Amino acid sequence: MSLSDRVTAARPSRGVELTRWCLDRIARYDPLVNAVIGLDPTALDQAARAERLRDRAPLAGVPVLVKDNIDVAGVDCTAGSRLLVGAPPARDAPVVEGLRAAGAVVLGKSNLSEWGTFRSVRAPEGWSAVGGQTRNPYAPDRSPWGSSAGSAVAVAAGMVPLALGTETDGSIVCPAGANGVVGVKPEPGLLPSGGVVPISPVQDCVGVFATRLGDAVLCLAELTGRGDLSAAPARLTGRRFGLWHVPGLPRLALEAVGSALRTAGAELVEVDFPEHSGLLLAEVVALQAGFPEAVEGYLRTRPGVPDSLAALIAGNRADPEELRLYDQDVFEASAALSAQDRALRAEAGRQARARARRLLDDALRGVDAVLAPTNPPAWRLVPGRPDPRPATSSVLAALAGYPNVSLPAAWTDGLPLGVSVFGPPRLADLLPLAAAVEQCCPAPRAPAPAGAMP
Repeated sequence: MSLSDRVTAARPSRGVELTRWCLDRIARYDPLVNAVIGLDPTALDQAARAERLRDRAPLAGVPVLVKDNIDVAGVDCTAGSRLLVGAPPARDAPVVEGLRAAGAVVLGKSNLSEWGTFRSVRAPEGWSAVGGQTRNPYAPDRSPWGSSAGSAVAVAAGMVPLALGTETDGSIVCPAGANGVVGVKPEPGLLPSGGVVPISPVQDCVGVFATRLGDAVLCLAELTGRGDLSAAPARLTGRRFGLWHVPGLPRLALEAVGSALRTAGAELVEVDFPEHSGLLLAEVVALQAGFPEAVEGYLRTRPGVPDSLAALIAGNRADPEELRLYDQDVFEASAALSAQDRALRAEAGRQARARARRLLDDALRGVDAVLAPTNPPAWRLVPGRPDPRPATSSVLAALAGYPNVSLPAAWTDGLPLGVSVFGPPRLADLLPLAAAVEQCCPAPRAPAPAGAMP
């Protein structure tokens, strides 16, 4: 029985009872995984109001956790930083407005890598000064990856049926893979990014975590009003998938899913993108160039918090806790760039994005979609030691601005491995292919952090 089945069998369908049930699971199990950074005190009132909509709205009464870089009115939005505590936004982000309009219960905020892994290269994924270290629900001594770590872990541990995350490059699909859940990264702009702490306005996007693709698609369809977003699987007979064996990532998930796809009638061919490592370097330098303007634009919407990158840097230096464990080298490198450096790096980023689109578009002349490993097995957390920064397959879709879906596909030594499906530039075109791949994946397994999960 999948985790989704196990949770559904034990819980009420929605509304006040389901909200209480989720709150109880958070109280019991979050101390083991540290995925939740704060709860909305109005959650049960929201659920009571949603009861009146439950026959008309698919999300009515369904609790959703929101990554703590997305504004929720009256609730701290910290991006994991102590500098943003105590001055909550006055308005919901548009995507949260959409949740409320659909009748969902905004249960609270999930932990994340501080500033979306954009403050320090030494700080581990899933760590923030506000929330501490989020842990993998399959092995609490292992990494949850990031930066949407808390959202992925909360869904994997059965504490909520849905959670919102954000991605610039890998921050949805990578924690989805490492925690054995579905992560859907749409194309930027499909969901509104206003009221979201930014890294790159060009690449940032809001996405969804769930235990099954159909649940994530239901959420996305409700939030966008798009009737063409469907999890109905495409027929596999005659479909061609490109298998990308990313150097440094295990082949197990890709091989397991590939075998099932062949049996179902799909044709598989090898593809390769040897330039992707060079594109990653160009992406990083471009993100540093654009970050100051992007984050300062957001900070100006939040009275009572630092209003510039320079003020954030100074505030961190003045706070004995923020820099006690990890530095702020990424902040400082971004702030130190000259205007000429910013322009050169921005141009390098534009060229890298165009190159990523050409590479994927060229591949799609011969295949319907690309399949690639999402993640290696989650690595051990070692306090004070930086993460190994493993290889990923996320950079091409992220740079190109194309959607990406990670699906649980295999396990190794009890740890999840995901497979990513990407290529088509529109999520509406990708979803039927991802749904067909999901049918060829094994059922998700329920995690047992510290042996305590049912």
